[in-house]
Amino acid sequence: MSGLPPHVRGTVVTMGTFDGVHLGHQAILRDVGRRARARHGHAVLLTFDPHPLSVVRPEAAPALLTLPDEKKEILAQLGLDYAAFVSFTLEFSRYSPEQFVEHLIVPCFRPAEVVIGYDHGFGRGRAGDVSVLERLGGIHGFEVSVVGGVEADGSPISSTRVRRAVASGDMEGAVAGLGRPYSFRGTVIRGLGRGRTLGFPTANLTPPPPEKLLPAEGIYAVRATLGSERVDGLLHLGPRPTFADAPPAIELFLIDFERNIYGERVIVDVLHRLREVRAYESGDDLAVQMRRDLADGLEYFREAGG
Repeated sequence: MSGLPPHVRGTVVTMGTFDGVHLGHQAILRDVGRRARARHGHAVLLTFDPHPLSVVRPEAAPALLTLPDEKKEILAQLGLDYAAFVSFTLEFSRYSPEQFVEHLIVPCFRPAEVVIGYDHGFGRGRAGDVSVLERLGGIHGFEVSVVGGVEADGSPISSTRVRRAVASGDMEGAVAGLGRPYSFRGTVIRGLGRGRTLGFPTANLTPPPPEKLLPAEGIYAVRATLGSERVDGLLHLGPRPTFADAPPAIELFLIDFERNIYGERVIVDVLHRLREVRAYESGDDLAVQMRRDLADGLEYFREAGG
């Protein structure tokens, strides 16, 4: 890769996958920004796409909390001067820690200081740690600083911890790790129209790419963003067992909202799991439950100040 513009030197650099850009990641990025300002330099993040495990151990690769475009939008709000997305390839995965620094970090980013998390590993097999980086910093003329972990409920925040919360439908746990609601995106498409016949017209959404982690199947209170509009609603995520011919779906019901939104892109913040998906004897029975879900959702929004 070509790296930064030629005039940019003496940077403060951090590196890592940063999936989710959770509160621990944000602490590192804030520290990088402070150090860069103190040096009258530039704050730089080096991150990777795709996730390294999807290249070196595809069977162990996690579903992603943030797709690249989502990550870029979050990073744009955190005061960085540059964010470099490096293509992670099998060849790149074979770089030793020394090659990683000598062929990438130093020539492309020209650091005065490198900031890493306390548990960060880099290079082939994550063999590079703080002591290795300090040794290489001494050779190549950059300082090394280490940022400790950020805790929630007495244990460190990590991407793995946030994934577990999302996968189990614990959206409050996800917020505790991310510092924001967990979200995904979809485009509104035409569905079978059953929601309208039940008194709950829903917007069917295209699923995100398969590498994106979705919450556990269930009914959720959500907040949807359509352009400049933000609307509270309910989300059905998963199978529709009441109707034998209905495939799984992502269905969004927007409260007090009637505009035609077919073809529009929607960002869905998933706030709270109301219940699991269940089968009902008839559409009428399902409609009764949907009215209960709406009442529960409205109560959630009232208590949350929405």
